[in-house]
This record gives sequence, C-alpha cells and structure tokens, in this order.
Amino acid sequence: MSTIPVVILAGGRGTRLAEETQIRPKPMVNIGNKPILWHIMKQYAHHDFKEFYIALGYKGDYIKRFFLDYYPVNSNITINLGTGERQFDANDIEDWTIHLIDTGVDTMTGGRILRLKEYLNSETFMVTYGDGVSDVDVNALLAHHRRMGKLVTVTAVRPPARFGGLIFDGEMVSHFTEKPQAGEGWINGGFLVCEPAIFDYLTGDDSVFEHDLLERVARDGQLTAYKHDDFWQCMDTVRDRDLLRNLWDRDEAPWKLWS
Repeated sequence: MSTIPVVILAGGRGTRLAEETQIRPKPMVNIGNKPILWHIMKQYAHHDFKEFYIALGYKGDYIKRFFLDYYPVNSNITINLGTGERQFDANDIEDWTIHLIDTGVDTMTGGRILRLKEYLNSETFMVTYGDGVSDVDVNALLAHHRRMGKLVTVTAVRPPARFGGLIFDGEMVSHFTEKPQAGEGWINGGFLVCEPAIFDYLTGDDSVFEHDLLERVARDGQLTAYKHDDFWQCMDTVRDRDLLRNLWDRDEAPWKLWS
C-alpha cells in the first residue's frame, strides 16, 4: 500500500449545483448509490492510495456522518435487544484511513490545504477536488512527478473550452490562460502531486490554490504536467451530474477501475 496521503478538497458551496447543494455538500451528491466523493476515493484505493485527508467546510457534518455510519450501514448486524449488544459482520468494507478535517466554511482552496500543513509538512502528497472523476493512473502520475523533480505536478485534461487553459513549454507549465488556446485546450483536471515546500506559497485562509499557488509555481518553473488524454469529467452542473449518473447506470463508467 502506498504511504502517500491524498488530500480531497470537499468544502466548497457548489452553487452551480444548487438544487443538490442546498441539502448536501457537492462531494456527497450520489452517482449510483454512493456519493461522488466515494467514487474518487475508490479510484485512488484501486491504485493502493488508501489514506485520505478530507478538507471539510460547507456542510462538513454531512460528510462526517456518512463515514461515521459507513461501517454499520455496510455490514450485517446482529442485535441483542435485551442487552443492546451489537455484532457487525462486514465482509467487504474498504480498508481506508480517513482524516476528516474542518478547514472553515469560507476558506479558499489554498487556505484549506494550508490548514493541513501540520499533517502533511514532511512528505509528498496528492491533491484533488471532491467533484471530478477520471480513469487517470495515479501511480503513473506519481512516477512522472518524481522523474521531473518539481514542486507540483498537475494532471492536464481536455474538456470543453469553457475552462481556462494551461500553456506548455515541453513538459513544463509556463503559464495559464483564461481561455484555452486553439489546438491546445488543456486544463487543470485536479489529481495533483505536491511537495511540502508548496506551503511557502500559501499565506492564509484567503489563499486560492489555483492562483496563489499554481500560477506562482508555474512562474518559478516548478510546475509540471502529466497529460491525460482519456476520460475526465467534473460535476459542476446538473447536466454534468446526469451525464455521470447515466454512465454509471449503464455500467459504462470509465472511472470504475475496480471490480
């Protein structure tokens, strides 16, 4: 099992998916009968990354309750009503270690990572968002990161052109654009690898991971990209949610790497 921890940013308000996020945080919106957060974790666990730091914010109690109840809900239970004794029989429960860390309701993405510094300040770690799935090979991503020897590696993907873009100089990221360049169209798809020196770029709760960290790291020549040409999809809108649900329901979900 990999000893490298995975940070999942799960504290945003998800306002573009308001019909869902008025009730629950976006990472807890279901794809099939499990939240998208679980799907992301299953992907990492398939590659043997099984320790997670989930940066909580908006409705973080909802995520805490899900994992507190996970073992009994997914087990067979025998109850002695006379004594209240309970026995759980769980045959196939995930062997994950999950740290649920409150990082503030209004904290920005970089600030959430900064609040995890005491847990992550001595080793390489992974970072991703709690609302996107992919079939990226995170072990190959990590190998690329180690080969390049830079502070941050971002997984570059090619979604529709409504996102800002990454511009490359070979395998290095030179700068960001507000709109993808014609013929390029690569964006930050999450699934990043970071070294603890990134904490020097973050100053407080208002730090934005994408602007205050990634753009500055790119200017310093310390941001490399792992290009992923296959499946990636975020869940920003109802349309995105329905796309992912339809893929899952048809048993055609490309991110389902596990059996």
